[in-house]
Amino acid sequence: MTQKLKLLIVDDSFIIRQAIKKYLKKYNLEVVGTAENGKVALELFEKTNPDIVTLDITMPEIDGLTVLEEMIKINNSVKVMVVTALTDKATGLKAIKLGAKSYLPKPFTEEKLQESFDRILV
Repeated sequence: MTQKLKLLIVDDSFIIRQAIKKYLKKYNLEVVGTAENGKVALELFEKTNPDIVTLDITMPEIDGLTVLEEMIKINNSVKVMVVTALTDKATGLKAIKLGAKSYLPKPFTEEKLQESFDRILV
């Protein structure tokens, strides 16, 4: 059996964190943590060393783009999927330039989340 990939879910919305967890159930994942802000996200990231992170941009404490930069500095092989309500092209491009592997606008459907997730697993 292949080893489970470790997933960290970062979003200031409890509902979104639960939806991501539920929609990604079919994958061989271990959810190693959920964080409601950037500060907690970085603490959990260092503790759990996840393979994949779903990351919101607009959050309290530390914004998602700053968190993304720090995560890439700590582990540049982590696969980060940005999931955000900010749908302007500039934000998406900046996230990709900073090292995100995928960008998914909110609101999303289960299918859209899984499609985006499939792309980063390649």
